[in-house]
Amino acid sequence: MIVNWFLALCSAGLLVLLFPPFNLAWLAPVALTPLLVACAREPNWRWRFAFGYAAGLVYWFGSCHWIQWTLEHHGGMGGAMAWFCFVLFCLAKGLQTGVFAALSGMVLRQWYAVPAIATMWTAIEWTHSYTGFEWLNLGNAASDMPLLLRLAPVTGVWGISFVLALIGAVVATLVSRSQRHPAVWLLMLPCLMLLPDLPALRKGTAGAVVVQPNIDDESVWSQDLLDSTERQMRLFSLSVAGRDHATSIIVWPEVPAPFYESDSAFTGMLASIAKQAQAAVLAGVVAHATPKGPPLNSALLLDADGNRVSRYDKVNLVPFGEFVPWPFGLITQKISTEAGDFAPGDKVVVSKLDGHGVATFICYESAFPGYIRQFAASGAQVLFNISNDSWFGKTAARYQHLLLVRMRAAENDRWIVRSTNDGISGVVDPAGRVERTLPEYQEASARVPYDYVTERTFYTRHGDWFVLLCALASIAAITSAALPGRYKL
Repeated sequence: MIVNWFLALCSAGLLVLLFPPFNLAWLAPVALTPLLVACAREPNWRWRFAFGYAAGLVYWFGSCHWIQWTLEHHGGMGGAMAWFCFVLFCLAKGLQTGVFAALSGMVLRQWYAVPAIATMWTAIEWTHSYTGFEWLNLGNAASDMPLLLRLAPVTGVWGISFVLALIGAVVATLVSRSQRHPAVWLLMLPCLMLLPDLPALRKGTAGAVVVQPNIDDESVWSQDLLDSTERQMRLFSLSVAGRDHATSIIVWPEVPAPFYESDSAFTGMLASIAKQAQAAVLAGVVAHATPKGPPLNSALLLDADGNRVSRYDKVNLVPFGEFVPWPFGLITQKISTEAGDFAPGDKVVVSKLDGHGVATFICYESAFPGYIRQFAASGAQVLFNISNDSWFGKTAARYQHLLLVRMRAAENDRWIVRSTNDGISGVVDPAGRVERTLPEYQEASARVPYDYVTERTFYTRHGDWFVLLCALASIAAITSAALPGRYKL
């Protein structure tokens, strides 16, 4: 029993090590192996659930400990209460790994165990999008693995998670001797060579000025401070955009500042910048659907003549950041300084600029593969990501966040121009390569190249088809294993 607990915790540790700040992605193919060996050793599903639950709890604790820092420093909590809420979060998120471990043991003695385990892991990973918080999937560890990344435009990140889980299951069944010839399933891996290679490295032909203001999120805003901040951002915008005529758009990030769409002086300043630079302007603003309605976290787009083109209202809000889930409102406040919870937007927005489709997603939305693909599917030829990663402090979360953006670029074969408050700002190419970044924690602006892509990937067109197949295959495998005489609880 002690060995099984140790194995489960080893898997948790390996999963943590895959991602920033450790970046030991080469461990990804065996990250699930110790947990699966523990499941093969344990016939009782309740204990398998406990092993998986412990692994999930430790994984979320180790990879997302920045949540506690954010709650303590920006959520109005003391240290003890922040730890309490974060532990509750980990206890909730560990459930999915517990379910995975309990179900995996049901099929480990079946001939189809290896692919069944991989489908179960993939399907359960997908449920995070619908259970309160989505973040890093196993497949995100392959952002620098060109061969595995070929799957992204076909299956999304889910196919990569499947392959990594499949390899882990093969190794686990070899170690536990629960299968006669499990390595035969690896024969499908050479098929990856048949997939189209990633887009070649190339220079973008269009240009965006990315503005990184490095605004202190603890600022107490006065009119003088607001005016000086706006002047500074104007200076950073025009000092780069005014050097040549190759700038198509100026991008301001989501910021912890009272930039309101309803403020005519503010929007007038944006229009003035657009006209002077002869470039479109995209800026993070606080908007309202109605004068007395709840606030919206929005991206306002003006054309080069200073005319309003569109506004996108963030659809996927951050728990505790932009709204407080029930019943936590009794003990904490949300991180945003806006009065009341933000309201979610209700639609994807794709706009036309100079004949090209452009779209913006905001901050945490980069964690949702199925949602981001809707922008490209709706005609966006380039994507812009505005974010305020200063809520993460100087933790690894900002680098984890960049991994998500990189995978969204590879899935949809799109350039993504990224503007954040204090980093990591820059541009990601359609293969998920980071082409250029600005220095972190500094006021800065720079012109970054990008391009427009009209082709739509298989994943962009068809969405999470692979996950649906995984879910159906998992149900079939579990049903078959549970037939009388095949498996006993």
